[in-house]
Amino acid sequence: MSEKSKLSFVEKVGYALGDTAANIAGRTIGPFLPIFYTDVFGLGTAAVATLLLVIRLGDGITDLAMGNIADRTKTKWGKFRPWLLWTALPFGVSLVLQFTTPNLGLSGKIFWAYATSIIYTLAYTANNVPYSALMGVMTSNVKERTILSSYRFFGAYLGGIIATIGVISLVDYLGKGDQNIGYQYTMYVLAFVLAMFSIITFYTTRERVEPLKTENVTEDYKDLSRNRPWIILLFIGFVFVTYNIIKQSSIMYYFSHYVNDEHNVFGTLTKWGGKNGLAGLYLLSLLIISMISTVFAPALTKYFGKVKLFILSIIFSAATAGAMYWLKADQIETIFTLGIISEFGAGLMPVLFFAMLGDAADYSEYKNGRRATGLIFSAGTFAMKFGSGVAGAITLMVLNLYNYDGQVVEKTAEMLEGIKLNMSIVPALFVLLGVVALLLYPLTTKKMQEIEVALEAQRNS
Repeated sequence: MSEKSKLSFVEKVGYALGDTAANIAGRTIGPFLPIFYTDVFGLGTAAVATLLLVIRLGDGITDLAMGNIADRTKTKWGKFRPWLLWTALPFGVSLVLQFTTPNLGLSGKIFWAYATSIIYTLAYTANNVPYSALMGVMTSNVKERTILSSYRFFGAYLGGIIATIGVISLVDYLGKGDQNIGYQYTMYVLAFVLAMFSIITFYTTRERVEPLKTENVTEDYKDLSRNRPWIILLFIGFVFVTYNIIKQSSIMYYFSHYVNDEHNVFGTLTKWGGKNGLAGLYLLSLLIISMISTVFAPALTKYFGKVKLFILSIIFSAATAGAMYWLKADQIETIFTLGIISEFGAGLMPVLFFAMLGDAADYSEYKNGRRATGLIFSAGTFAMKFGSGVAGAITLMVLNLYNYDGQVVEKTAEMLEGIKLNMSIVPALFVLLGVVALLLYPLTTKKMQEIEVALEAQRNS
C-alpha cells in the first residue's frame, strides 16, 4: 500500500467523529421527532406524514446540487473539509429549532414545522454531502476505504448513543415536567456537542487523492446517468435507510403504548429515563450491537465480499425483525433478543453502502476518465434523507390507517395493531426489495481489484 493510501488511527477516529456529529442530529430526529410532533407539539399523524414526505422529496435536488458545489469548491484546505467547519454552527442551531415549540395555533404550528424542517435539511446537506465525499479522497485504496467506513459507522452509532442518552435523560430533568422546554434545552446540549465534533473532523483529516477536474456540470450528470453501479446503490440506500428509520420511528410508540414494562427484568436500570427508560435501554442496546457489527465488518467483507454480505445482512435482519410481530407485550426479554439480533445485520448495511459508493466513484473514473466524487457521494445523503422522509411518512400513514390519536392516553387495540406492524412486518417486507437490486450490482470483488490496479497505473502515468 502506497503512502498516499495509508491513514493514521487519529485520522480515522477524527473522520468518524464527523458522523458522530451527524448522527447526534439524525438519531434524535429519527426516533423522537415523529412522537414529539404527535404527542407533544400536538400535530395529527396525517399532517406529520405529509410534512416528512414533502420535505424529503424536495431534498434530493439540494443533495445533488451540494455534491456539485463541493466538487467545485477550491480552498487551501481542499474541496470537502472546509464545509465541516463552515456548517458546524448552523447545523447545531437547526437541530434546536426543530424541537422549539412556539405558542401558535394549528396552522402556525404546521408552518413552523415546515420552516424548521427545511432549515435543518439544508444544514444537514451542506454538512454531510461533503463529509461523505471526503472519504473518497482521503485514500485511493479500496480495502482502506472499507476500514475507514467501519470507523465512520462506529462513530455514527456512538452519535446515536449520545443522542439517545441525551434525550431520555435530559428532557424530563431539564424540563421539570414541561416536555416542550425539556426538548428545547436538551437540543442546546446536543447541538453544542455535534458542532464541536464537526470541527474536530475538519482539523484531523486530510484530502490526498486529487480528483480529476470537473468543469462541466452537464458531463458530470451524464456520467452519473451512465453509472449503473451508482444507480443501483441509490435504490439500495433508499431501501435500507427506509427500513432502519421505520424501525427507529416505531420504537418510542411501541414501548410507550404497547410494551407492558411494569415488571420488566431490567428493573432499576430503566428508572433513569422515567416512563421512557425501557425504550431508551432498547435504543442503546441496538446502537451498541450496531457498533459491534462495524468491528466485524472488515473481516466479514473479506470473507464474503461486499455484495454477498449485504444480501445476507438484509435477509438475516428482515427475518428477525418480522418475527417481532408475534411477540406479546410482556415478552420483554424476547423483544430485546430479536431486536438486537436483527440490528447486527442492519448495522452492517451503511458500512457496506458507503464503501460501495467509493467503488462507484472509482468505476466512474475508470470508465469515463472523470471523477465527480461529491456528486457520487451525494447519493448517500439523498438516500438517507429521502429514505427517512418516506419512512416517517409510512410509519405515520400506517398509524393513521389504524386511527392512532396521540392525545388519547389509553390506546385502542386497533392503534396497537398499527404500532406492532410498524415495528416488524412493514419494514421487513420493504427492505427485501434491496436483495433484488443487489443481485443486479456489477462491481464484484474481482472487478474492483481490476479497477484499482488500472487506476493506480493511470494516476502514476
